[in-house]
Amino acid sequence: MNAAELSKTGQEKLKACFLEDQHLMKVVGLRTVSDLNRVILAGHVTQVINVTEALQERKIASVADSIKAGGQRLVLLAGPSSSGKTTTSKRLAVQLAAIGLRPLTLSMDDYFVDRERTPRDEKGDYDFECLQALDVPLFNQQLLALLNGDEVQLPTYDFKTGKSLRSGKTMKMGPKDILIVEGIHALNPDLTPDIERDLKFQLYVSALTTIQLDENRYISTTDNRLIRRIVRDNNFRNYSAQDTIRRWPSVRAGEEKWIFPFQENCDMMVNSALLYELAVLRNHVLPILEAVPKDSPEYPEADRLSDLISFFQPITDRQIPYTSLLREFLGGSSFRY
Repeated sequence: MNAAELSKTGQEKLKACFLEDQHLMKVVGLRTVSDLNRVILAGHVTQVINVTEALQERKIASVADSIKAGGQRLVLLAGPSSSGKTTTSKRLAVQLAAIGLRPLTLSMDDYFVDRERTPRDEKGDYDFECLQALDVPLFNQQLLALLNGDEVQLPTYDFKTGKSLRSGKTMKMGPKDILIVEGIHALNPDLTPDIERDLKFQLYVSALTTIQLDENRYISTTDNRLIRRIVRDNNFRNYSAQDTIRRWPSVRAGEEKWIFPFQENCDMMVNSALLYELAVLRNHVLPILEAVPKDSPEYPEADRLSDLISFFQPITDRQIPYTSLLREFLGGSSFRY
């Protein structure tokens, strides 16, 4: 999706984020895959990597500055699959600490309702992605208590038994503490109806691919995220590309229902796409895609993605910083996940 298409959908904040990063591309001096390939082949890509990473870090730092200036105590962070939400929240925590705040994190996964209370989808399967799969009243009760300076007993969720349990852990917020909550429903107003709007800073993370195939053809932001997910699923979840591609339509359906309708509610957006990233992902994803059987329903999509990623000259992992968002998918991050 490009800026013109975003204008037609009325997604003005997303469009502004996209245009901002197009402007930043001019700082780096690259626009197309051909431009990037020339830099890689000339041996000068390290400068592109360093500047791209610095520009993204400056954006996250500006988010931290806005939060401190606004005095919000609660940061709600959302974004679609493989947008880099987790690394963004960790880098934001570092930037908040650097300006004198003490970030705390709360996992939305610990607030699932017991399995027998979990709604089912149209196929009769448990729908873990719907808002009603979460104990929203308990979540709001504990958020209010924390924001009032009270100590709370945190829950934990046992995914094997499908039961909400007491974790034995407590949390209490001090005057300089700020709470970061990351999850797919974070920008949905029905998640935090009891929390006043001026106490919440809402952040949206999206991978808006700005580098183009050529002067006339854009790279789909969805393809960028799918390639990230194929690499991550293979590295950390023992899923094949065939598994990930098969699940992708269901993931996309969930995004359309629970994430995209609320993205314009945000206070700020961060573009997590890195100008050079597909060149790094190339050598990781190609062998995974090539393993998809040619007689499988997923093969045409795997073949299409292989053709797309093959336009890029490869960049080796050793040039990627350990704090890079890309490490969430490749491994080797200095952050703990």
